[in-house]
Amino acid sequence: MSSHPLQIKRAYTPAAPEDGERFLVDRLWPRGVKTEGLRLTAWLKEVAPSDALRRWFGHEPERWEEFRRRYLAELKSQQTALQPLCDALKRGPVTLVYSAHDEEHNQAVVLRDFLLEPSPAAPKARKTAIKHAP
Repeated sequence: MSSHPLQIKRAYTPAAPEDGERFLVDRLWPRGVKTEGLRLTAWLKEVAPSDALRRWFGHEPERWEEFRRRYLAELKSQQTALQPLCDALKRGPVTLVYSAHDEEHNQAVVLRDFLLEPSPAAPKARKTAIKHAP
């Protein structure tokens, strides 16, 4: 069982009870995965990187820092789209599901860090959820 209420998991890794609510955070559906196989609470396309940013990044590790910077800027303008995640964190464990092969350089890593980092732009629900983290 995860020691934190917010984790990330590849779409190709089987769902587990300790995942809690599961949200797909990709703009595109994972290749070769059936809808029922993911056991999702919701597919949050709006919190995924924009198509232009996703295409530019292309999962090239040398573009990682710039991708992070640009994606964080996009996230700061997506407060409404982020609300389902903030609400879910208040209820219990949450898993961000992604399909990238690279487990260190993908949008779910940036999104997780963004949700865990208290900041002036953070929704109130997010700050509340983090206070309750073990």
